[in-house]
Amino acid sequence: MGPATVLAVSDGADTLGLIAGNRSLPLCFAKQARSLGVKRLVAVAFEGETNPELAALVDDIVWLKVGRLSKMISAFAERGVKQCVMVGQIAPKNLFDLRPDLRAMAMLLKLKEKNARTIFGAVADELKKGGVELIEATPWLRPLMPGAGFQLGPPLSDEQRNDVRFGFRIARQVSRLEIGQTVVVRNGTVLAVEGFEGTDQCLARGGELAGKDGGAVAVKVTREKHDMRFDIPCIGAKTVDICASSGISVLALEAGKTLLLEQDDVKKLASKHSVALTTVS
Repeated sequence: MGPATVLAVSDGADTLGLIAGNRSLPLCFAKQARSLGVKRLVAVAFEGETNPELAALVDDIVWLKVGRLSKMISAFAERGVKQCVMVGQIAPKNLFDLRPDLRAMAMLLKLKEKNARTIFGAVADELKKGGVELIEATPWLRPLMPGAGFQLGPPLSDEQRNDVRFGFRIARQVSRLEIGQTVVVRNGTVLAVEGFEGTDQCLARGGELAGKDGGAVAVKVTREKHDMRFDIPCIGAKTVDICASSGISVLALEAGKTLLLEQDDVKKLASKHSVALTTVS
């Protein structure tokens, strides 16, 4: 990651907006962006979701309720933000749960399909109308994406490697249909497919269905034509904890496409619980 990374913020601007979801990724991104030359960070954070520690890592932070689309756009516009990124979990269901404003409601009513891709794609269109471009966060996060040959925890057995290949094939088909990006398999049988509930719940459900002996294999991929502006596959220490408690022995990530956060903690937990992490492509 060299000086070219800084050029992701166009036209010589030194300000980058950050739409911050929950968990540790927004904190990690802020540190990465700062270390790679972004001079001014302006964050929009969400009450009850965004970690308050983010305030100490950015130059300006505006707290909003999820669904307040007009206020989010004006917060950036008033602070001279021309480009922004979206990082951290922002569940699409929150747009319904927390009473969207009139602009968000009008946006949602226009959508024939309501899923992560369509909802956040529409958010990006609304931002653009307000003079703010939503760009990928990956130029700053690439060092945190394990590539081919990555391995943590115990080595895989031949049976587990077969399940990784099988799960990868199934997960690619499921993601192509825009159902989800994670599957749990065991001995060539599909146990769980991620839906609207998200990765963590899919892992827990699949592990439970594997039975008391465990041994399930989870595979996480990206969709075809995956839009990394608002949906970066991501795992961390909590994911490994869920695998361990659910009886999942292997978690395989698509190489170069998934963020691995809290890497020191993940390494310790993988060793402690004998959960293997690997990549597949």
